[in-house]
Amino acid sequence: MKYTEAKLGRIFILRLEHGDRLPDTIEEFAQSQGIESATLLFLGGSDQNSKVVVGPEDGTAIKPVPTVIGLPGVSESVGVGTIFLNEDRMPKLHLHSAFGRKEQTVTGCTREGVTIWHIGEVIIFELINCSAQRKIDPTTGFELLQVQ
Repeated sequence: MKYTEAKLGRIFILRLEHGDRLPDTIEEFAQSQGIESATLLFLGGSDQNSKVVVGPEDGTAIKPVPTVIGLPGVSESVGVGTIFLNEDRMPKLHLHSAFGRKEQTVTGCTREGVTIWHIGEVIIFELINCSAQRKIDPTTGFELLQVQ
């Protein structure tokens, strides 16, 4: 385990609107506000055309290929995530969410594109004095969090 320390900065409360997309909307907001590091909570509805990464096709592969699926329909959604700058100094969202519709639940990463269905609430807790950054891991190809 490696770790770094940070302090709490600004807190933002966002109301996402019908058709907004994750991660794009959050990353654009973070860039416009100069947010370099943060943690966040997400709650709302996700539209049927949304796609999530639900794991690797082969968990033993050196460079795993992600399994991407579409949501089974409009879904209730809840998630938790982080924002850190990547090597290009752009804020990158890593948000895992659970999506439920009737008896079906899908849990995955929103990086393939989740569209908001009418209701989206996000609370962003900015982290300041933080040295953590996302960097490409040459072995896996993942953009991993690096701490100093």
